[in-house]
Amino acid sequence: MLRITLSAQASSGAWGEQALLSYKEDGADIHFSGDFPLRRIQQAARQLQSQGATSVSLDGEGWNYERQWAFYCGFAATMTSVVIKWASIDEDELELLNARRRSADWVRQVVNATPEDMYPEKLANDAIEFLSSVAGDKIRYEMLVGDQLLENGWIGTHSVGRASSRPPVMLTLDYNPTGDDNAPVSACLVGKGITFDSGGYSLKSSAGMVTMKCDMGGAATVTAALGYAIEQGLNQRVKLILCCAENMVAGNAYKLGDVLTYKNGLTVEVVNTDAEGRLVLADGLIAASETKTPLIIDAATLTGAALMALGTDYNAIFGLDKPLLMKAQELSELVNEPAWPLPLEKWHQSNCPSHYADTANSRTQKGGGMGGASNAAAFLSRFVDNETSSWIHFDLAACFRDNADGRWAAGATGLGVANIAALLL
Repeated sequence: MLRITLSAQASSGAWGEQALLSYKEDGADIHFSGDFPLRRIQQAARQLQSQGATSVSLDGEGWNYERQWAFYCGFAATMTSVVIKWASIDEDELELLNARRRSADWVRQVVNATPEDMYPEKLANDAIEFLSSVAGDKIRYEMLVGDQLLENGWIGTHSVGRASSRPPVMLTLDYNPTGDDNAPVSACLVGKGITFDSGGYSLKSSAGMVTMKCDMGGAATVTAALGYAIEQGLNQRVKLILCCAENMVAGNAYKLGDVLTYKNGLTVEVVNTDAEGRLVLADGLIAASETKTPLIIDAATLTGAALMALGTDYNAIFGLDKPLLMKAQELSELVNEPAWPLPLEKWHQSNCPSHYADTANSRTQKGGGMGGASNAAAFLSRFVDNETSSWIHFDLAACFRDNADGRWAAGATGLGVANIAALLL
């Protein structure tokens, strides 16, 4: 193992005072002092891993919880398994580090998998297996597959996924540590699980499609968040709803101009088959509202507009409950997973009008036109019982990197997991 220590002193080596690393016979020093020390530690870890290091021991003084987690974020690799021996810290913080890593590693495993290997039923079964390993017999679940969705009124998920040879799935998983079947549901998590997104008849370009295995990042994030919260002692009943499908092209695919009638009576004209995530999430939000839970959290890689607004360092958050939105942002800062609120008001619901239905699923302009992320969130808000439930929507701009950069390996980042877990707790 390489021995990695922290130094508050600037580097005196050949690379100058701004160098992040200086090397020793048995390892390296990370020079973290200056602006944004956690970012510097993460950048140094990324340099070490990109140079071929796969096994390290964090040693010496200064390695608090936040600094060790920053190192993990930079050192984690796309496909390679890495070994990190944590530095000695408080036992509770050590358990927290291990639990957070288990959740983040699981997100990387499922999001970075090829679309051939990660399909709707596989995603649902992997979520069940992961949460069962954490919560044991406190988990129950129901999985609706293919035409069972239509029989139960889940028109959005069925329509998006029916053109694939691998059927769409809705997973409803009930974590109930109380042992009381009549216990109230304290929160519902809803995740977009599009395991591959071709765009449907609104076909993506090759460049736009090549990373679309990441479009199930929302489902992975809420699943991992529930697991992480359970490991931290979550003792209230929470339901997880994953809406999983492959958005493909075939003779039986849903089409532009189709009108979908949802279980709550709302009709939706399809003007863009590449705005499919909101169509499947609508099912999940209706199902979550049926539980009468006080809190609904959904997460999705939903819009390019959120990426354009915030880049890949922040997740976008939306909600009509402003105190909840502020709380989510405060918690994002506490767990070092930056999130930023974008505008959402009730009047945004009228920004995607239709001549043939209550609403369209987007606008016909490229990317949904101006304010696309807010309009998408407003579409989702139509399917939440806002009289009963407070609701927050995570548009996960930061959960995936198309390419490696100075701080992250290519692929899933896990950003959003701890933020959502903190909201549950």
